[in-house]
Formats: sequence, structure tokens, C-alpha cells
Amino acid sequence: MSVKKTHVVLIVCALVLFVLLFIAPKIAPKHTDGDGHDHSGKSKNLSSDATLDVYLNLALKNLEPNKKVLYDKFLSIKEIDSIIVFWDKLKRPDLAAHFTEELAKKENNAANWLKAGNRYYYAIQFVQDKTAIPILYQSATRCFGKGLELEPNNVDAKIMLASCYVEGSEDPMEGIKRLREIEKIDSNNVKLQLTFAFFSVKSGQLDKAISRFNNVLKIDSNYIEAYLHLADAYEQKNDTEKTIEMLEKYSAKTTDVTARIEINKYIQQLKNKN
Repeated sequence: MSVKKTHVVLIVCALVLFVLLFIAPKIAPKHTDGDGHDHSGKSKNLSSDATLDVYLNLALKNLEPNKKVLYDKFLSIKEIDSIIVFWDKLKRPDLAAHFTEELAKKENNAANWLKAGNRYYYAIQFVQDKTAIPILYQSATRCFGKGLELEPNNVDAKIMLASCYVEGSEDPMEGIKRLREIEKIDSNNVKLQLTFAFFSVKSGQLDKAISRFNNVLKIDSNYIEAYLHLADAYEQKNDTEKTIEMLEKYSAKTTDVTARIEINKYIQQLKNKN
């Protein structure tokens, strides 16, 4: 079992990892802080009004009759929350995000706009039709922007908006610039440090990633999931000793029995290889 597979076990068993908690980039940006970027699948205009209407209509045409009846019922009584759950159950987080935005339009508060933006952003890693990815980035950007109009100092929204630029636009350095501006005034923000760390991992800058994950632990020593990310980074560097050290630190601190058992099993596997 690899560290990444251990992560999956922990998601299922402990529900402590990767459940919309971290800003883990879905598409690896092939750039360093100042180098070129792979623009394939990127959007030129993140502020556009692109929507998922075409994908929604196609999904509705392919619905089983009984499910279509249920959907139409929710729609007729304007039960947007129920429609969101409906699409979640059908494993269409992109369409659930679409209706989360509809709810945000109705409520028009920063919290709901941020929630809609997050739903679009995290749907990217699960969407089946990859042609929808640019629209998801555009939609996420739109929602984070709406949230910032209502709460200009919302740091979470600023970080997420910057992440959209890094991953989903043809101007990734605009996103990096925005993140650096946030860091100037809020360097102890865990979410910001994680964002930098994950971008570093995805671009192969493992030493920078390790430094950022260590920053997270300096800021919040209780954020023990950082040890798992450190273990993953060290494993990619083929540093088994440090991988084991990080896993042992996580195992010593976690209160989740199932997580500890799985981690200890993998630690033993690593030791047996040496």
C-alpha cells in the first residue's frame, strides 16, 4: 500500500482527509514560480458568464423516468436544497454546484457564494466530461468574485480565487501574485500555506512543498494531516527514513484508531523493505 492509498483508506474509514478541507490542485500546473505554464484546457476569460446549462440539459435527457419525475417535483416547488442533494446522489457534483450557485443567487450572502465557488472548484476532480473543466473554473471564479463583492476582506475567497487563476487560466502568475499579496499580510494562514504547498507538489518542487507543510505545523501543531502530506512528499523523494518519521509522528498524534492501524501497517511495510 502506498502513502496515497493510505490516504484513500483514511478518507473512507476516518473521514479526516481530503473532504473539501484542503486546497489540493486537481490539474498539475507545469510551472515553477516564474517559468512557463501548460495552457491546455485553460480559460482565457475567467470572468465570463459561462454556465453548465448544456450539461444540465443533456443529463436531464438521460435521466431515468422515475428520477426525472422526482427532479421535476423538486423544481416545481423550488426545493433547491433537494435538487443539490439529488445531483450529489447521482454523482454529478458539477450539477450540484450549478444549483448551489442558484441558491447563492437567492440568498445573496458571502457564505453561500463562497460555498458555490468551492463546490465548482472541487467538482473539477470528479467531472466525467473534461470539456466542462474550463466552465467550472469560470463558474468558481464568478462565485468567489461575488462573495468578495459582499465581503472584500474574506481571505478564504481571495485564496480560492487566486487558485482558480493558477490552475484554470492562461495567466497563472496572476494567481501566484494574488497569493503572495495575501501572504504579505497573513503569512500565518494555514489554508494559504497549504495552497502553496500543493502547487509546489504538483509542479514537482518537493523541497518547497516540504517547507510549506512544515510552516503549517509551525502555525498549527494540531494540524496533523500535514504529517501525511510530508510523508507523501518524502516518499516521492525516495527518502524512506523521513517518510517513516512523518508517518510515525502522525500515528502518535492521531486519535482515530482505524487511521493509526492503517498507518502502522504501512510503516511496518516500509521498514521490512529496508
